[in-house]
Amino acid sequence: MSKLKNVIKIGLFGAAPDTSNMGVSALFASTVEGLTEKLPNARFIVFDNKMGKRVKTYHFSEGNHIEVEHIGIRSGHRYYLQENIMTITLASHLGAAGSALNYVVRDIDQCDVILDISGGDSFSDIYGVKRFMTVVRPKLISLIRQVPLILLPQTYGPYARPKVKKVAAEAVKGADMAWARDPNSFEILKTMLGDEYDESIHKAGVDFAFGLGVRSAEELLSENLNTLISTRQEEKPLVGLNISGLIYNDPDAAYSQYGFKADYREIIHGFCDWLLKTTNASLVIIPHVMAWTKHVESDYLASQKVAEKLGREFEDRVHISPDTLDQNQVKWVISKMDWFCGTRMHSTIAALSQGVATSSIAYSDKTAGVFATCGQGGEVFDPRKFDTVEIIEQMKDSFLRRKEIEQSLGNALPQIKEKVENQLSLIANRIEYLSSTRNSENKGK
Repeated sequence: MSKLKNVIKIGLFGAAPDTSNMGVSALFASTVEGLTEKLPNARFIVFDNKMGKRVKTYHFSEGNHIEVEHIGIRSGHRYYLQENIMTITLASHLGAAGSALNYVVRDIDQCDVILDISGGDSFSDIYGVKRFMTVVRPKLISLIRQVPLILLPQTYGPYARPKVKKVAAEAVKGADMAWARDPNSFEILKTMLGDEYDESIHKAGVDFAFGLGVRSAEELLSENLNTLISTRQEEKPLVGLNISGLIYNDPDAAYSQYGFKADYREIIHGFCDWLLKTTNASLVIIPHVMAWTKHVESDYLASQKVAEKLGREFEDRVHISPDTLDQNQVKWVISKMDWFCGTRMHSTIAALSQGVATSSIAYSDKTAGVFATCGQGGEVFDPRKFDTVEIIEQMKDSFLRRKEIEQSLGNALPQIKEKVENQLSLIANRIEYLSSTRNSENKGK
């Protein structure tokens, strides 16, 4: 617990809770709640995608309410807006004049430390240079304004373009602390740092969402789903399934962009048919990206399509969790499952961290890294490497071995929870040190 009496003002980039992606929201909630527990005198400014300055009180875990200030930052061509990222970047180079001209720069200057988590996996150019620049600019602005920067556990790279790699390395080398969330990313981080690698401030950790708390969603669920959860029976297991709207709603992208060998839709349909026709399980489809219903990335839209295809024959055994749940409530629902399979990585982190037997249909190496840290590397089924029938068979096998998987995961979880606790403590201690040093320097001016 902090012994400092003064408020520690913390800015947070790369974890805006207004994206409809519960993975990003999980990073926001676990960062704010976890560090506030360690530093009760911390006050957060979270930079999001809206306009202007606002204050909102969040209900995270059961009974835990925290007030957060928000400041909007926007991309685009409306450079006359003080919230425009290019305008902020320009003002950041103007010294004291920049602070006087732009209120966002002024608020950044007033922070004791800036935290940046890059949405967990966006500090790369695989999504394009434009996206990379949006992600890296807040880091560079912090360095220009000489506000201490901590890079929270995240993925580094890949960087296909040499110029991008050079800019990324500049940001990493300027940070006062940098964490990678998996062993592969840690090796990339060390390579980027070169001779400047320092084991005391450059660390390998785990995804912050492992520390996300839960809050009951009972009041928002249907009566039938609540009954299923409250009367769980071993002979009638609850199966949780997260379907990626990004892939299901746009199957062509699976082949052209991600190199799928398997048919994602047929994987989902085939497994669900098998589950409902040959077992007594009930199926709970759990969206993790709550985009508006018709948006191509909407997990909820994909969930509705799958439920409709399964037909009325199984309607009493097929349920969709609401798209009105927040990140803590979604994790609560997932925690009630007997077996879970997710495509969105953070949906699987929610399950793994709660000790639920978990598998994943995953087309990114980052998911394999997360499962490996929990001793569950064999439960990741890659549609780039296996065909449709092979993936379905792997899912069936995983479901049938759910008790074995649960026990194995239970053996690994204490070590993961210890890592979560240790990295929170180290980051909180670093924040206190940087805040104290910054305050001392400011008083000496």
